[in-house]
Amino acid sequence: MRASVFSAALVAALVGYGSTIALVLAAAAAVGANPAQTASWVLAVCLAKALGTAVLSTWARVPVVLAWSTPGAALIAASTAFTMAEAVGAFLLAALLIAATGAVKPLGALVARIPDGIAGAMLAGVLLPFCLKGAGAGQTAPALVLPMVALFLLVRLWNPALAVLAALTAGLGLAFATGAAIMPHLPPIPPTPVFVMPEFHLAALIGLGLPLYLVTMASQNLPGFATMRAAGYTPPVRAALGVTGAISALAALFGSHTVNMAAITAAICMGDDVHPDRNQRWKVGLAYALVWVCLGLTGPVILALLGALPPALMTALVALALLGPLMGALSGAFAQPEQRFAATITLSVAASGVAIAGVGAAFWGLLAGLVVWGMERLVRR
Repeated sequence: MRASVFSAALVAALVGYGSTIALVLAAAAAVGANPAQTASWVLAVCLAKALGTAVLSTWARVPVVLAWSTPGAALIAASTAFTMAEAVGAFLLAALLIAATGAVKPLGALVARIPDGIAGAMLAGVLLPFCLKGAGAGQTAPALVLPMVALFLLVRLWNPALAVLAALTAGLGLAFATGAAIMPHLPPIPPTPVFVMPEFHLAALIGLGLPLYLVTMASQNLPGFATMRAAGYTPPVRAALGVTGAISALAALFGSHTVNMAAITAAICMGDDVHPDRNQRWKVGLAYALVWVCLGLTGPVILALLGALPPALMTALVALALLGPLMGALSGAFAQPEQRFAATITLSVAASGVAIAGVGAAFWGLLAGLVVWGMERLVRR
């Protein structure tokens, strides 16, 4: 295997892991996962990405690159009313819906009918509260956060994909160098998978499972397929949805949220510098899978280091990691003038954090936006 293939896979995996692992930890904390369950969550999602990427790339002979659902992790982190077992039930529902979307054409058509502006606004409403906390984190720990933000901004001018990873590296270095973080006792590796018996509660299924499915489809899978097309490859849409849905369902039993098509990290693996023969670039999927297996097996050590960081630093990292997705969601939300008011309603409700009957704000924001959009369409007719 060419060195360029492995180096592209390594960079893509490290960018994907380093830029959003703090958000996955926040999601685990929000649903009450204990340290063993958190380590199992990270192990399961890493192995799911590795397996799915290797299987799809080998079968389709094109570079299929998977990621964990970053907006989905943000959605989970914003929830406060669910237990780990209830969250796993919601994860299973989202995974099965993804698989069903690949198998049942009418379901895919129904999802496609949700206006892009409302889908983008729902995602923006989920992400916005996390981004707003970044400024407060800078006020709480300016000596740690402000240099990290400055490096993020500088690196972003050169390579946006590496900006968050650079910020994470700087944050770790500053925290341990200044004594704000103390080197923890490093746990043994590899982690032990922890089975979580799912509980199916209607509020969790509607308030977490359904929005998780929608944001994963709208903000991860569809852009991921578009990235492959832009690189000149035909994405195996139905196979990808079926495989990621099935693997996500299995991984959910060990605490993991969904895996899906990658977009930004996928672009790293599809350029001409990866391999001069585009028909050989599918092999990057095998190297990418190997890196994710290693990241999953060494997860407890990485989590221990991150767990030693000051809370303000972790809050700032999450905010920086979500600025890009928030920008994309807002652009989509307000791109079409006829959807802007409905999108504004969706964003306002989804960002409010309101929970009605145990169902979270993301669902109510989506529902409110669809009602307003439907009313406006009737009047225009």
